Formats: sequence, C-alpha cells, structure tokens
Amino acid sequence: MEFAFSGPQKFIQDRMRKYSPEVFMTSLLGQKIAIFCGAKGNKFLFMNDDKLFTSFWLQSMKKALLFPEPAKGNFISILKRSYHGDFLKPEALKQYIPAMDALARQHLDSYWIPNSVVEVFPLSKKYTFELACRLFLNVVDPAHIGKLSGPFTLVTSGMLYVPVNLPGTAYHRAVKGGKLVREKVVSIVTKRRKELVMNEETEGRDLLSKMLLLTDEDGRFLSEMEVSNIFIGYLVASYMTTSSAITVVMNYLAEFPHVYREVFKGDDLFFFFSFFFRFLASKNQSSLAEQMAIAKSKGPDELLTWEDIEKMKYSWNVARESFRLMPPAQGAIRETTNEFTYAGFTIPKGSKIVWTVHSSHKNPEYFPEPEKFDPTRFEGSGPAPYTYVPFGGGSRICPGIEYARLEVLVFMHNVVTRFKLEKAIPNEKILFHAETVPAHGLPLRLHPHEK
Repeated sequence: MEFAFSGPQKFIQDRMRKYSPEVFMTSLLGQKIAIFCGAKGNKFLFMNDDKLFTSFWLQSMKKALLFPEPAKGNFISILKRSYHGDFLKPEALKQYIPAMDALARQHLDSYWIPNSVVEVFPLSKKYTFELACRLFLNVVDPAHIGKLSGPFTLVTSGMLYVPVNLPGTAYHRAVKGGKLVREKVVSIVTKRRKELVMNEETEGRDLLSKMLLLTDEDGRFLSEMEVSNIFIGYLVASYMTTSSAITVVMNYLAEFPHVYREVFKGDDLFFFFSFFFRFLASKNQSSLAEQMAIAKSKGPDELLTWEDIEKMKYSWNVARESFRLMPPAQGAIRETTNEFTYAGFTIPKGSKIVWTVHSSHKNPEYFPEPEKFDPTRFEGSGPAPYTYVPFGGGSRICPGIEYARLEVLVFMHNVVTRFKLEKAIPNEKILFHAETVPAHGLPLRLHPHEK
C-alpha cells in the first residue's frame, strides 16, 4: 500500500536509508522481494542475468494475457531469437519511419487539430496501439484494430490486480479480455501462415511473416501459439511503456517552455528566419533549430526518414531526461536460479529480486541537482554506466529501445512543429502503476503555430 500511496521513489529511498543502500528485502504484489540498489546493484544484476537469474512473470499477468495455457518452448528465448534476428534493430526499423510519420500526422489531424485541449495519455495509447497493429501484425482496418483494442484495454487495466477471478473485478475483466485478444491474434497468425504456405513464400514481407518463417535451433518453425505470445508481448510493451514515454515527454515540453524552444524554434520567426537556421544547421547542427530545420527541409507531403531522425539529437536528450525524472516503467522482477551472496547477504535459489530505476535516477551522486530538468546531462559520454536504466540492461535489456526512440521522436516532431503546448493542470499528480500515469490523462491546451 505504501508503494502505491507514497510513490516508488520515496518507498525505495526510505528503505535504502533505513536498511541498506545496496540491497534490502520487502514485500510487493504479494511477493517477498529483494531490491538491488544503485549502479552497483544494477551492474550485478545485468552482468549476471543469464548466470544467476531468469525472468519472472506475475501469475496475474500470465493468466490474464501472456500465458493463459502452457506454450511449447521458452517465450524469453524465442523473443531473444526474434530480437537477434534483427526484427527490432535500427537497420530493420528504418523502413518503418515513413509509416510512423504518416500515422502520426493522421492521428493529429483526427484527434488534436479539431480540439483546443487534448488528453495526451489516452490519445498516445490509441496512437501507439494502432501503430503496433500496423507494423507488427499488418492490421490496418480501423474496425479490426478497434475490436482488438477494446479487450486489450481491459487486460492492461486489470492484469496487475490481485488475481481473484470474481465477476465485477478488474482482474475478471482482464481475464475475459485476454481470451478475446488471444483468439484475435491467433486468428491473424493462423491466416497469415496459410497465406505463406499457399504462396510458397520464403522471405517475409513484414514482421509477422518473418516471425512465422523463423526456426529454433532444431529447425522447428514456431507454433501459432508461440508467435502469438511474442506479438502479444510486443503489443503490451508498445501499448503501455511507449505510450507512457510519449506522455512524459509531452509533459516536460509543456512544463518547460525554454526546453520546448530548444527543440523547436518557431512562432512568428518560423518562415522569416527559416533560411538562416537551415544555414546554421548545415554548418553546425544546432539543437536550437533542429526540428525547425528538419521541417523546413521537407516538402509538405514528404515523410520523415532515418536521416531526419539522426538529426534530432537534442530532442532525444530531452526525451532521455524526461525518462530519468519520470520513468515510463519502474523496473523488472527476476527469479534466482542459483544461491549467491551479495553485499554480505545470502540470496537463496528461487528468490524474487528486482532492479528499479528509483534507486539511481535521482541519486545526487550520479546526477547533480537531480530534480532539475537538464537535457545536457546526456551530451558527450552521458551518465556513468548503470546509473541510467529506463530500459534495463544486460542480456535482457528491452529489445524495443530503438523502436521506442523512433516512435517518440517522430511523434515529438509532429507535435512541436504544429503546436505550442500549455498544461491545463499545472500540478497534475502522477500515479505509478505498471507505467507512469498522469492522474487526469495530461490535458494540454494547444496553440497552433501561425503559418
């Protein structure tokens, strides 16, 4: 209860002071858990992920969505194979940037431009889920996406509740939603496999097709259930963490006008000084003008490219500082596979352990003036290793880092080149669940740029 009411940062830091700044034992979500702290703790966990730990999924998540029934093979090893198969690496994701940009434009045209105030968090979830359906499953029909997003919302809203499956509870609705989601995804996967067999395709034309052509170490194709598990995992990560990431970035762009101006130097000077800023950018890529220079270098219907994304260096530093202060995810649970000793404590086999962003992200030892929003922290070599961990680290580092970077930057570009932002609730409370959630959805007033 204290974790939810006081917030994870205070919960973690209070116990670090009371018990140990390196590791302490506590109880969370009905589990006895050892929490490893600071850069030293992060390093130990990430360096030993394949030696001492295995992934751990809460029963509520397994039953509600990921593992409603036993799947053949190991989900994590399959996911790793998909990652090492380049599906989520920059080289493969470059081709998706125009699609991301096109959908971002369409999304803003439909849900932002007609309104003077928007709630960013629910809209960002709508955008990230639709994009994931298009890119991962090649589902583009809004009606089909809607049939999938409805039950998916039930799942993500209730899968972290106490797993008491009684009618009327959030968890009961999550379980029902999970069944519908799985049926829909399995149907999509099965249909695609039949198409591949009928057309005798040997090279996948999209992510789903490539996954269906993937084999394990013994040359066995993945089953429909295994592929569905992977894609449901992708949808969960995209829907929850990435939408939260977009929201926290929009929050700080609205909260700090000087940061916004550095990301985009616009207003009435947009066209008057456009040539001047493009000239500066061509000589020395200026953070002051990067989004403006990119916008002015494009035709009205010309979509963003990888080369444009690579110019958004200051914008990405803004995003990274946003993730430091308001992490989209809180950490992850592992289960020990062997007994070991750490910082004088013996950790038995089968114990649950956690790494968390809240033991290092606001530690003044790592980040001077930790409450200050300062994107320059990420210039040069950036923070010391293992101090900044919004995506985890080691062998189980989030495979979707590059996907999240592209999605955030494309969305940021489209928003700041169209609007100035103002927080409708200046001191809106932030809630910490599986992801970071503004209490009222982050309502922003939109001030369109004059053309």
